Amino acid sequence: MGAADVVPGVSGGSIALIAGIYERLLDSIKSVDKTALGLLLKFEIKNLWNHIDASFLFTLLAGIMTSIFSLSKVITYLMDYHPIPLWSFFCGLIIISAILILKDIQRWTFGVVLALIIGTVVAYWITSLPPTTTPNTLWFTFVAGAIAICAMILPGISGSFLLLVMGQYERIIGAVNEKDFLIIIVFGSGCLVGILAFSRVVSYLLKHYHAVTIGVLSGFMVGSLNKIWPWKEILSYQISAKGEQIPMVTKNILPQNYLETSGQEPLVLYAILAFLFGILLVLGIERTAAYLQKR
Repeated sequence: MGAADVVPGVSGGSIALIAGIYERLLDSIKSVDKTALGLLLKFEIKNLWNHIDASFLFTLLAGIMTSIFSLSKVITYLMDYHPIPLWSFFCGLIIISAILILKDIQRWTFGVVLALIIGTVVAYWITSLPPTTTPNTLWFTFVAGAIAICAMILPGISGSFLLLVMGQYERIIGAVNEKDFLIIIVFGSGCLVGILAFSRVVSYLLKHYHAVTIGVLSGFMVGSLNKIWPWKEILSYQISAKGEQIPMVTKNILPQNYLETSGQEPLVLYAILAFLFGILLVLGIERTAAYLQKR
């Protein structure tokens, strides 16, 4: 989930759904409530630990943070120098994930189909938004964290991409790479507030409108393919804080047009291999998760 959250266009929530831990994650986050606060004030640590499913939650959080700190530079390098295989890998991962998730719907109704279409359209629209310029202040860093974390737990809608749209992605990644703990703490505080509020909404919808909610979440994943399509024509650039030229507005194109447009090889074979690896990885995770749940 940490590795996915680093990439603009890929959601850690997708990985949680694939691994079969999505609803448990929401329940664990949602359990941080008045009861938990009361247990904390009474120093009933064991009861508090069990109430919030802390063994699961902190193990998952440790894995996410380890991945973010260890893979942020690797992911940034791959995005800069090997984008086509990287995006192809995530395309394969998301397509097979959406298929596996939709298989869990027992009864298809008009409402479920409509939810799938709406989710796809909304995600496509969000991933088509151009980046904007926003203030590099601590208060906005807090707000950006609260907004981005809502997307990070939604499959298909990437918190990293929303940070990119809000003009905060480079700043947050830079803070992680440079160990700027003030920005990290403020951003993390915003994430904490956002996730405690939003997880309750999603958990309620899953419990009371499960099939429709799964349809929307799967639609989010399908619509997000617009953002991570490997072959793009760059229409405009922006200058980063380091004075580097980075793409701002892009357009999806076919592989056969990529060489003419960009002057670079489309690397179709590498793209296919990375795409297949993404599919096989998800199938492996899904089989492993199913096996562990039976034990």
